[in-house]
Parts: sequence; C-alpha cells; structure tokens
Amino acid sequence: MTITDTRIEQAYVIQRPEGPEPGTTEQVDVPTEEMLVNMGPQHPSTHGVLRVVLRTDGEMVLEAVPHIGYLHRCAEKIGENVAYYQFIPYTDRMDYLAGMNENWAFCRATEKLAGIELPRRAEFIRIIICELNRIASHLVSFGTYGLDIGAFTPFLYAFREREYILDLFEMVCGARLTYSYLTIGGSTYDLPQGYLERVGEFLDYFEPKIKEYNDLLSYNQIFIKRTGNVGVISKELAVRYALTGPVIRGSGIPYDLRRDNPYSLYPELEFDVIVGRGEVGTLGDCWDRYIVRMREMIESCKIIRQAIQMIPTSGPQAQYRVKLSRNFKPDPGEVYVETENPRGVLGFYLESQGGPIPYRCKARAATFCNLSVTGEVCRGVLLADVPAIIGSIDVVMGQVDR
Repeated sequence: MTITDTRIEQAYVIQRPEGPEPGTTEQVDVPTEEMLVNMGPQHPSTHGVLRVVLRTDGEMVLEAVPHIGYLHRCAEKIGENVAYYQFIPYTDRMDYLAGMNENWAFCRATEKLAGIELPRRAEFIRIIICELNRIASHLVSFGTYGLDIGAFTPFLYAFREREYILDLFEMVCGARLTYSYLTIGGSTYDLPQGYLERVGEFLDYFEPKIKEYNDLLSYNQIFIKRTGNVGVISKELAVRYALTGPVIRGSGIPYDLRRDNPYSLYPELEFDVIVGRGEVGTLGDCWDRYIVRMREMIESCKIIRQAIQMIPTSGPQAQYRVKLSRNFKPDPGEVYVETENPRGVLGFYLESQGGPIPYRCKARAATFCNLSVTGEVCRGVLLADVPAIIGSIDVVMGQVDR
C-alpha cells in the first residue's frame, strides 16, 4: 500500500455572529493539507520497533500503514539449520514476554512429529508454568496499556506482581526472561521442593489484587472514555483477518484452543472462555479487548489451583520428563500444531526427513496476524486514539518479525 501526500479542499460551515445579518451561515472553501506522520519505529506506544505511517487531516487519521521488519532475525531459517533441542532458546526470543508458552508450542510440535507421549506430571508442570506466564504477560499488557493512555501508576502495580512470578521462574530454571525450561519430552528440571506451596501463596496474594487493578484503571471514567467505542473490531472483521487470542475474544467470539481444540490435560480442567460483551461501549472496542485479559488472569488462577491438586507425586506418571536419545531424529513426516498463547494462536509447522535437523520450520505468529487489522481499525479515528488501538492489540514485535 502506498500513501501519497495530496492537497484537498473541504467545505466548512462558518458562523458569522457579526455583520448585516447576525447568526447567518455561509459555506466557504477552506484548503486543508494532508500530512504524513511517522509513529515509530522508536515510539513508546508502538510496543517495540514498529513504524506506523499515518496519513492525517488535522487530528483525523485517514490511513494507517504498519511497517515491520526492524527486528527480523531469521528465526525460521535458523530452525532449519540447528537441531530440534537447539532451536528452543530461539523461541524464547520471539514472544519474549511469554517465553515459557513459546517453548511449549515448539516442543508440542516436535513431540507430535516424533510421537512422544508425556507423563501426567510433565503435562501438569507445563500447565502450571505456562498459566503463570500467561498472567505475567497480561500484567505487562495491563501496565503498559495504562502508560499508553496516560496512567503511570498501573504500570508500577503490574510489575510489582510480575516480579513475584519471575521469582518463581527463577526457582525452576535460574532465568527471568528467556527460560528454555520446557524441553522436548517434558521440562529441563523437576519442580523444586516446596515450589507448589510457593505458587499457592502467590495465588492467595495475587487474586485480590485484580480488584485493585479494576478500581484503579478498568472502571476509571477517563480510561473508559479513551477506550470505549474506540477501535471497534466487529465479529466479521475479526474472522476475515484470522484474529486470535484476546483480540478475537474481545469481539465476542469464544474461540480458545484450550477448550475448542484441547491439548495436554486441559480437558480435565474447568475454566471459562472470557469474551467481550460491549459493557461500556460497542462490542469489540478497545475496552473489551483489555477487560478480556484482566478476566483471563482470574481463569488462569483457577487452572493453576486445579493443576496443583491433580499433579501426581508418585508412581510411573510422576516423571517430569521422557528420556530421549541424544541423537534425536524424528521419523520422516510433517506436522502443524497450534497452541493457545497469551496473544493468540501460535502454530509451528515442522517437516522431518529423518535427520537431527528439521528440513522445514515455520511459525504462525499470533501477533503478526493480529497486527494486520491495524490499517482497517485506525481509519477515521482521532490521532490520539491510535496508541489506544495498537495497545489493545498487544503486539510483541519479536514475534511479529521473528
């Protein structure tokens, strides 16, 4: 898509309070000029190195074109040149706010390719760890979205609780951002002694905090005016652009792979799929996408509590990992596996020709697809609404560019 700088003329109605006939109106031609505005790639509200070219007429945005590629690191090509195990650390660098979930998505694809069945303990460890990472990811979204709108305090609240989760991750793998903890066949290490009790203490501490967040930001009237009826994505538009995650659920479509195409042990767990309802404005607006993430954190707490109660501690199903050969070589074949990540559906396509290195490695990134709707949603909005719209989509450029 190409943006051209043109001059247009619009008719304005001018009030004439003085003159022979006070109060009369007349139409005059006032020449106005369109302007191209570069938002980014170094801009705090683009959530990474994203450049959005805006064609504006005054305060109105006539067109918005996202430009990506500033963070491209050839991850998929690297995946075709390293062993399956060696690619796991690269998945951390895609959606770096949900590294555990990225690990799991790639490991699930590899395990399906190789026909590996995991013990129940290994599956529950993955559920507990990845739901904690979902909460941590949504906390960053909540805090930074407040910054986009102009509220600084929610950011401090969100990172206070996120630090607790990062401490829990540090206990299991020693890392706080890029983990490489989940591996092919299970996890790198078992949960340390007393870990589940620490997770339970965190949940007891965290669940009441969500009401604080809602009182502070969610139902703040200024925040509602900035997000309600803004950036509306209809159900038809969401389906047409293949949106997933909180973005499509914010439009009222209850699509969640954990329930609709269940994997791991999610069919044994009870949780609700949260959708937008148009409570403060129009269904599918920025507020709906925001509140879906806030309520999903409550559901993640429910899932973790159930997993803690059901995780095996003894017997053959109490293993945290399947022992695999160092010379790991899946049989020839191909698979495509999708996983529900915090930002939507992450899919991995893998093809094996019987060697230790994938012949083909391709990722279907949720945020890349979700970002594609930007041009459609940002048309005809105020300039100040663009950060609110982009923030509600919750992009991570590491996953967009890969």
